[in-house]
Amino acid sequence: MPVASSRLIRVLLVDDHHLLTGSLSQTLEKEPDICVVGVAATVEEAKAMSQEKLDVVLMDYRLPDGTGADATRAIKARWPSARVVMLTALNDDETVLESIQSGADGYLTKDHAVEDVVTAVRAANAGETLLPRSVVVGIAQRVAARERVSERAQLEPLTPRELEVLRALVDGLSTPEICERLFIAPNTLRTHVQNIIGKLRVHSKLEAVALALRTGLVEPPKPEDSLY
Repeated sequence: MPVASSRLIRVLLVDDHHLLTGSLSQTLEKEPDICVVGVAATVEEAKAMSQEKLDVVLMDYRLPDGTGADATRAIKARWPSARVVMLTALNDDETVLESIQSGADGYLTKDHAVEDVVTAVRAANAGETLLPRSVVVGIAQRVAARERVSERAQLEPLTPRELEVLRALVDGLSTPEICERLFIAPNTLRTHVQNIIGKLRVHSKLEAVALALRTGLVEPPKPEDSLY
C-alpha cells in the first residue's frame, strides 16, 4: 500500500558532488516513507529550495558559494524543526564545531553515506542525535587542547539525573538506549533533554554535547571505546 503523503519524510540533499547526491537520491527514493524534494549544489540553491517545509536536510560543509553552516542557519531560521545532518569527511578541526554552532543535528560520514543514509534520515526525523563516537572523541580532544572558558560558572546547575542524561548523550546513545540505561520513559527523557538545553542555553542536543565537553561538565568517552 502507498504511504500517505502526510507521513513522507521530506528530504533535501545539499552537495555539489553529483555522483554522491545521485547515489543518495536513488537510495532514498526506493523507500516508501521518504521523498527527496530537491538537490542543491550551492548555499543559494539550498535557500531557494527551502521555501517549502523540510523534515531532513543532508548537508555538505564545503559548497562553492559558502559553507554548509551558512545554509544550515538559513534553513533553521525558516524551519526550526528541520533536522540538518552534515555530510563530512571529519578531517577539518573547525568544521565540526562551526556546524554545531550553526544548528546541525548530527553527522553522516561520507565513507558510509550511501549505506547508512536511510537509517540516518529516519533517525534524524525521529529526533535522534546522529553523533558517531569518533566525532565526540575528536571534539573532546580539540577542546581539551584549548584553555577552558569560564562558561561553566555561569551555567545553571544540572540535577544529578540531568547529568546522567547528558552523559548518555555524550556516549552517543539513542533514545531507547538512554531510556533502558536510566530506566525512564521517553516522555521523561524528553523533559530532561528540554531542561538541559534550557539550562545550558543551547539550541540542540548536539550543541549541549559540545558545551558539556568544552566546559568539563562530563568526561569524554575514551578513544578505545569508539563505535566507528
